[in-house]
Order: sequence, then C-alpha cells, then structure tokens
Amino acid sequence: MKIMFVMPKVGAWATHGKHLGPNQLYAHWAAYVREKGYSDLEVLDCRALEIDTPEMLERIKKSNPDLVVLGDMLHSYGGYGIISHFNDTARLIKEELSKVKIVFGGLWYSAMPVPTLEDNPAVDFVVMGEEESFYDLIEAVSGEKDLRAVAGVTSRIGKEIVMGPHKKLLEDLDSLPLPAYDLFPMDKYVGHTHWKPFVEMVTSRGCPSACTFCYEWDQYDPRSPSDFLKWRAKSPERVIEEMEILHKKYGVKVVVIQDDNFNVNPARVKKFCELKLKKDIPIKWVSLGRAVDWVNCEEILPLMKQTGLFTGVFGIEVTTPEELKKIAKGITIEQIKKTIEILRRNEIAVVADIMMGFDYDDEKIIKQRYEFTDEVDPDILWIGYVTPAPNSPMWRIALKNNWIDPRRVDFSKWDFLHPVIPTNHLSKEELGRLGSWCMREFFSKPGRINRIMESNFDILAKLCFQDVMAGVGKWEAGATKGEVHI
Repeated sequence: MKIMFVMPKVGAWATHGKHLGPNQLYAHWAAYVREKGYSDLEVLDCRALEIDTPEMLERIKKSNPDLVVLGDMLHSYGGYGIISHFNDTARLIKEELSKVKIVFGGLWYSAMPVPTLEDNPAVDFVVMGEEESFYDLIEAVSGEKDLRAVAGVTSRIGKEIVMGPHKKLLEDLDSLPLPAYDLFPMDKYVGHTHWKPFVEMVTSRGCPSACTFCYEWDQYDPRSPSDFLKWRAKSPERVIEEMEILHKKYGVKVVVIQDDNFNVNPARVKKFCELKLKKDIPIKWVSLGRAVDWVNCEEILPLMKQTGLFTGVFGIEVTTPEELKKIAKGITIEQIKKTIEILRRNEIAVVADIMMGFDYDDEKIIKQRYEFTDEVDPDILWIGYVTPAPNSPMWRIALKNNWIDPRRVDFSKWDFLHPVIPTNHLSKEELGRLGSWCMREFFSKPGRINRIMESNFDILAKLCFQDVMAGVGKWEAGATKGEVHI
C-alpha cells in the first residue's frame, strides 16, 4: 500500500512572519507504520516547497497513492485556519483520483468525526486515536478486515458512518519510533522568518490542567474528552536522542518544544538539560509552560539558559483570581508575576498571551486585563481570541448561547486571531476593536522597544520581536477588517 501525507500550501499567523515546520502528526504516524512494515510512504509538503494547488494535484496524480492522509496535531501557526485547506484538498484529490482512500486526523477532526464525514463526502476515515489507531486502520484497509471493529477510527462504510470502539491512550511514548524526519524537506523549515534551520518538537501529550478554552481538547475522542487530562511524556533520554539527530543529521539550529507544558516535571527538565550539555548539542530552544510550572523550575532556570533556552512562553489569559478560577487555569496572580520576574532575571525573553472573548467579558474587564499585562511587562504580547474547541467547556457555552453553528464554521477566521463569537456584553466587532487597541498600546509604549533591543537577550529573541512588530498591522487588519492570513 502506498501512503501519501499531504500538507497543502498555507500561511501563518500575522505576527509569526514566515513560519513553518515539519507536520508532527505526519512525522509520528509515518514513523510508526513504517516500523510496522509499511515502507511505501511519501510526504508532500506544499507549504515548505511553495507548491500551489495545480502542481500539488499533478504530483499526487503522478504518485498515485492508495491512501492520502490530511491533518495536523499543532495549532502553532494557524489554529483552525488550516482546516478549510484540508477540506478543499480532500475534495480536489477525490475528484482526480476517485479510488484513493482519504484519512483525516488530529486537531478538530478527532473530536468531530461524524460531522466531518457527513459534511465531507470525499473523506473515508477519521482517526480519533493516535499512532496505534492509524496503524490498525491501515491493517484493516490492507487486509479487508472489519472496519467496524477498528478502535479509535470512524469509517464510512457504504452509506453508513460507523464509530469504532474507544481506543485507550498509549502510555509509554518512548515506545514510539523517532519521527520520520527523513521524509521531509528539512532544509526548508523556518521559524519567525529568521530562525533556521528550524523544527517544532512534541515531547509530551495531554495536560494536567483543564482550561475551559484550551484548543487541545479537540484532539481526543468526543466520547472520552477526559483523555486530554492525562499528561504523558517522553523521557529526557528520548527527547535528547531526537534533538541530537536533528542537529547532526539535519543541521537544525533552533527548536521550539511545542508542548503546552514541557516544564510540568522539573526533574525531567533538569535531566534533559544535563544530557544536552553532556552531548554538547548546540541547538537553541524555546519552551512553553504554565506559570506554576515556570515557578517550579526557578532553581534550574540558569541551567536551562546555559543549555540554550532563549525564550519562555506562558499564558496569562486572564488577570484576577476569580477569573483564573472561572476558566480553570490552575495558576495564581503571584505565579504570573513571578514567572516574568525569574525569566527576566535569567535574561530569557518572555512571551505572554492574554485572551479575550470569554462569555462574561465586557470592555472594562478587557481593559483591566490589558492594564495588568502592561504593568507586569512581558517582552512580547500575544493576544488570542476565544475560539471554541470541540469537547471544551467553552464549546458547550458557545453552543448553549447559539453563538456557533458547528456545521457552518468559516475556518479562514477560526485562527484565534479573529473574533468568532460575541460575549454577553460585546459584539465580535467590538472585540476586534478592543484587541487592536491593546496591541497598539502595548507595542507603542515608550521605552519598551529600546529596552528589548538593548538587552542581553539572545539575538534570536530580538529577531522574533522585530518579526512580531512587523506583523502588528496585519494582526489588526485581521481582528477589525477580517483580513485572512492562513
């Protein structure tokens, strides 16, 4: 069986400049089925190769695969803005190759398998599970086994749509093979226009928190959304093994560890850093984590800095104890302030985000949220609009208030940078204007630019800041005028 993983040509967030890395869903799934004996695999990354739709279709026809995979596991460059590209690509492929089987998986699709198949006649299967479910599906298709019994997969069988049993999550991530980077054009990937060669890594899955708005709810079987709360991580040894290959084989210089919570276990982070030093891997890196996790890593921050950490990312989201509790963030105001203080003390640049568009938001709350953020003074501010993720509590709130129609989503604007739902007090237009005001106020504050550019931050952090600054105008055009970037 010939399996082709197709990444359409898509853009990136307005503040990210040119930003693209290997599709981690494809890298993991391909590696897994190859280890199981399927060797006829191909990745067509039109985003990296800058291939337009007509040429993409010609290449797919020439390759003539038996099965095409579409989807992603990261929201790191476009949120749900990429979903319409996957949907359109599936339709176009099916028109050209009527017998090819098309599989969707990853973000959005895993949580919306039945509606996806009902609304997309070109799609044959949706994988709700992970690598094991994808492999089981391939085995069933290859051996003409009973598709109804494939756990973690929803199948189109004749005119019927059938959900297979729930698939238990894989606990030991070290049992997975290393991602199949050899299938990708590794010299083409770049982060924030200036970081290259570049890769986004995934070293853990799930989250110990349960934030009501989190986009990661959407990657799990809708019958068992609590799977999201089971944090599973690769060992430090396995993370270093992957990073060493990225450095030695592909010359990668910058990595963003894209886990939402890389820092959950300080002992794991410390071991990772010690091994990185021992192996003398010069890759510089960025890490994401909750404020509480950064605070718990305070003692090892100098070590993290020594091993190449140059930027720390975390979510402020909201700015009062009552709100933090309301959205189940699992952090405190003191931890937010402490995170910025300890990162800056270690000369690690700080990227923080705030959210707007919660059901209770009004102008006063949003301006107070901005004033707090301006006071604690991160180096880079990222503003995200609440964009309901299937399975999440915010999804249920939006449905209850009739703010969304799940079957008529304009994915081009569901990228977290366009307001897509109102609040109880504000229209989408008002949210757009308030977000634009916050961005202008933050990035025009006297002294902030000079402080960052004259700091001892790594040049990569300063280049990222420049890239964000260059994109503020486009960000505003998206928020207030509906300009599409993905």
